[in-house]
Amino acid sequence: MIVLEMPLPPSIAWKLVLVLVLVGGIMAAACARAPRRPLPRSELRRLVLAALSLYAVGVFASLTHHAVLAGVVYASGIAACALAAWLSRGSDSEDPPGGGEDPIDPGPPPDDPDGLPLFDWAAFERQFRAYSSRRREPAGFGR
Repeated sequence: MIVLEMPLPPSIAWKLVLVLVLVGGIMAAACARAPRRPLPRSELRRLVLAALSLYAVGVFASLTHHAVLAGVVYASGIAACALAAWLSRGSDSEDPPGGGEDPIDPGPPPDDPDGLPLFDWAAFERQFRAYSSRRREPAGFGR
């Protein structure tokens, strides 16, 4: 009769599998193609709040000596954070604030043909000289 021994004890083997699954999820969130449609910011906030809540439950389970439950809850929190990170990649930084509402009025167009507004350097220098010529009390004076 041939007896095969496991190279790792089961208590370590499941932890290694869990580590590989979580690292794979994090790498997929970072490297996978971003979603085509962005998720509204309010939904992302809820998902992150849910992940933080899972972390809090994991801390409570750790403090009450429920190690397996704490591990499962922590792993769920990490997976929720990875999902939130992946879903947040679907939003474009050029999207208008507010999750797709009308864009904010950009204001008047610039005066300069290069796209930069004109700056009144003479007025700036007058104001700066007036400011620098004022007599000021040193910081902490009179204490």
